[in-house]
Amino acid sequence: MEEINYIKHLNGVFAQFAKDNRLNPTHISLYIGLFQLWNHNYFIPEFFISREEAMAYAKIGSKSTYHRCIRELSHWNYIVYIPSHNPYKGSRVKMFDFGTSTGQVMDRYRTKIETSNGQAVVPINKHKQTFKNNTNKGKRKKMKKEPFPTGESMEKQTPTVPYRDNLRTTKDKDYNEPL
Repeated sequence: MEEINYIKHLNGVFAQFAKDNRLNPTHISLYIGLFQLWNHNYFIPEFFISREEAMAYAKIGSKSTYHRCIRELSHWNYIVYIPSHNPYKGSRVKMFDFGTSTGQVMDRYRTKIETSNGQAVVPINKHKQTFKNNTNKGKRKKMKKEPFPTGESMEKQTPTVPYRDNLRTTKDKDYNEPL
């Protein structure tokens, strides 16, 4: 079993895709589908695929598009494709390693004596500090001191309810009168 660094391989192959003007989205989709099948097979050097499964992963609906794209990927040396012509056996595919290293990415902030060998771990809930976050520093905005409306100042305000007296809320209300 080959040791493949998943992220480095994908970064390497995407860098290669960016340079290649012959590729279209269907080629890239098919390659990613084949890469997923390779991952399910634990990155063994050669593995067997069924056309239906590969087409389903790549979201390709046409058999002719699938065959054209897989042949072109093989011709352009992204994969090695060996068709079986046997519907019960499946075709063989060999994927190339586009990653630059077989090791896992390690913590770049090592100790002074270079003894750290663990994976770099960052908590998922770490808050990002931005300039906007630092300007507030947890202080509330100062509210303008305006007097609370009472008595005369309330009468000057325009009512928000169009027919305010429907509830008989005036000051000269007769409380003996029924609602």
